[in-house]
Amino acid sequence: MTCGFKFARYAGMLLSALLMNPAFSETPNAQADAQVRSGEYLAHLGDCIACHTAKDGKPMAGGVEFKTPFGIVHSTNITPDVKTGIGSYTFEQFDRAMRNGIADDGHNLYPAMPYPSFAKISASDMQALYAYVMHGVEPVNQPNKQNHMQWPFSMRFGLKFWNAAFLDSTPFNPDTAKSEQWNRGAYIVQGLGHCGSCHTPRGIGMHEKAMSQDGDAGKYFLTGSTVEAWHAVSLRNQWTEPEIAKFLKVGHNSHATAYGNMTEVVHFSTQHFSDSDLSAIGEYLSTLPPNAETGVIKPKPVTMAKDNDLYKTRGGLGYVQFCSTCHQVDGRGLDKFFPPLANNSSVQSSDPTSVIHVVLSGWKSAETQQAKRAFFMPNYSSLSDQELAEIVSFVRTQWGNQGDPVSTVEIRKVRDEIALKPAEPSKFVVPRYADMLASPNADQLIYGMRLMVETKALLPNNVGDVLTCNSCHLNGGTVAHASPYVGLAAIFPSYQPRAGKIIDFKDRVNGCMRRSMNGKLLDRDSKEMLAMIAYMDNMKGNFKADDTIPGRGVGKIDKTIVPNADNGKKVYKDQCAVCHGDKGEGTRRADGSYVFPPLWGKQSYNIGAGIAKTYTAAAFVKNNMPISNTLSFPLGQGGLTDQQAVDVAEYYTHMPRPDFADKRKDWPKGGKPSDSRY
Repeated sequence: MTCGFKFARYAGMLLSALLMNPAFSETPNAQADAQVRSGEYLAHLGDCIACHTAKDGKPMAGGVEFKTPFGIVHSTNITPDVKTGIGSYTFEQFDRAMRNGIADDGHNLYPAMPYPSFAKISASDMQALYAYVMHGVEPVNQPNKQNHMQWPFSMRFGLKFWNAAFLDSTPFNPDTAKSEQWNRGAYIVQGLGHCGSCHTPRGIGMHEKAMSQDGDAGKYFLTGSTVEAWHAVSLRNQWTEPEIAKFLKVGHNSHATAYGNMTEVVHFSTQHFSDSDLSAIGEYLSTLPPNAETGVIKPKPVTMAKDNDLYKTRGGLGYVQFCSTCHQVDGRGLDKFFPPLANNSSVQSSDPTSVIHVVLSGWKSAETQQAKRAFFMPNYSSLSDQELAEIVSFVRTQWGNQGDPVSTVEIRKVRDEIALKPAEPSKFVVPRYADMLASPNADQLIYGMRLMVETKALLPNNVGDVLTCNSCHLNGGTVAHASPYVGLAAIFPSYQPRAGKIIDFKDRVNGCMRRSMNGKLLDRDSKEMLAMIAYMDNMKGNFKADDTIPGRGVGKIDKTIVPNADNGKKVYKDQCAVCHGDKGEGTRRADGSYVFPPLWGKQSYNIGAGIAKTYTAAAFVKNNMPISNTLSFPLGQGGLTDQQAVDVAEYYTHMPRPDFADKRKDWPKGGKPSDSRY
């Protein structure tokens, strides 16, 4: 009878989009009209922009394509253009469309437009919305695109029977036994907010099983639902009132972050809600009684993962390699940057669809007034089903999480459903930490890897600053053009111009200890040195000394580019300071340890480090920074132009940093680079 149920995540597409049209502020009559201003806020509550504004299209002119199992539907033009939009609608026709899903000419709308929820809107609010639509939106003459629905879903008359069976057009009726704030929250959630469109399971007619918490069917309301490879979690008694309000305002709280289409909901809609309405929604949702259908998991205290789980399982090592840079080894993430995985409602949900979807397709944080820069999680679709099953299972069962492991079958099901574009082939093959478990000297290799990642903590007497090997050799030296260890051991012993002689691999490691770490030499035969050499030798792969090694070093950058330090200062402020601090001081955890290293000052590398040179730093920045800035595997890195990379490198490499005592001994036979600091 209908195919509209598949559009649950696009519901609410008529109202809030109106807010984004800059022409609104240019209409004096609309600004002066209190009813229109009221309608503007109500439009925020409705959340509609994404579905009616095509990419690079005019606001609210429609044309967005939605693919469903039953065909293709295009969103319509809802500007007040008389010929192609809804400008000819009377209030009665507008009201009928909103409450009953019937257009001005009498044809039935697909429930992609959530009229069963909008039916609860009060008469006065509907009048305000109509005034806003008709007097606040710039008309756009753009014909609607034709839908291509399969038979019998193309026959709209079936929707009349669907409405007769499932539509209740009765406006919201307050519960006099509840507080005014509770009723306000219920009105928003059940009506304009149409939260049930995604969060309420659907019946045999693909209708929402309940439109409120009332009656026998009310036990299903907001208990969670899976639609289009996303699982919308239960909202019943999930979090406290303040936690709900914070999530809707900024897109995250201590238990979760917005993902998928909820990111757009926060960006375009809920961040604009008044504090009183956010509290009202929080009070209403937090008081809905949980039941057997909710799937709510009450959080346990966060505990550290055991070393055996982290470093002696494939899932743990996969997590350390691909996830811990942002989400941290303790799974707590980093407030305002990266979401927690510990006690995360979606991560440990009984339905793992969403966490699998995010891992496969990536994630973008909500852009809000408090966080104007979005952060990205890259997609990991290039990892095998087995690898992803191991990592996702680890995440769902650690730190007190109460989820069940997932299988390769579940990974494949989501992968097939979302049909991602295949990753671009790369000559650089990323070594896997997890593969070290199959080596006879696995313990030594893993210790070597940990020394790379936890250098300061494990070698406090040798590291003079707060950097780690990981600071330059990202993901333990497994990232292309981030000084990877792949093939590196094959080129030693080799002649080094800076030393003016042939050096071996141990000499090279100690060079980093003295320069990048601003510290002391390691004993050449120490357990630590041997473990680091063994790890890097394992990462060498099958490369030989004369082979061309893909991804070697930090990549290339045009050295004829003239640096502009003033622009570099601006680039640093806009792109780098969020992680490395306004004064280059780095970012710390609550315990004082560093998440992101300082780029200058006493705790950073000294002037003898290779990365202290402008163009070396610029190439590293170009290929690897900022992280979490794109969907690119493996760290979402990149996004700056060559000029920006050179400018910002010139700026921060020339900031104050420790001296290098033996600088006069460098390049004894000449060949000193022009961008050397000394």
